[in-house]
Amino acid sequence: MMHRWPVRVYYEDTDLAGIVYYANYLRFIERARTEWTRALGIDQTRMKEDEGAVFAVRRVEADYLSPARFDDTLIVTTAPHRITPARIELDQQVLRGEQLLFKARVMLACLGPDMRPRRLPGDLAALMGS
Repeated sequence: MMHRWPVRVYYEDTDLAGIVYYANYLRFIERARTEWTRALGIDQTRMKEDEGAVFAVRRVEADYLSPARFDDTLIVTTAPHRITPARIELDQQVLRGEQLLFKARVMLACLGPDMRPRRLPGDLAALMGS
C-alpha cells in the first residue's frame, strides 16, 4: 500500500536561494509517515499509552536528486519495504509532479517503555501490509 501526502514548500523551508534546505526533506517524510500510520488506523498516542510501544528512526539512507523550490507543490509517498517482528523499513519519495526529487529508505525500530527493542504490538504488521 502506497500512501501519498501533499506538501507545499514555504519560504521557511528554503535557504537564501529559495531552494529547500536539505534537512527539511527529513521533516517532510516524517510528517508523511505520521499521516501514513493515521491512514492505516494506527493511533500512535494510544499505542504508547496502551502498549508502551513507540517508533524511533534507527537509520535513514537518503538520496537528494533534484532541488525543490519555494512554492512548489510536492507529493511525499510512503510504502512498506520490509516488516520484521520489531522493525519497519519504508521507502519514501518526494516528487514534484512526476519528477523524483528525493528518496529515502527509513528503518523504524519499535521500542518499549525501557527504550529497548520490542515486538510490534498486536496486528500492526498485518495493518502495514506485511
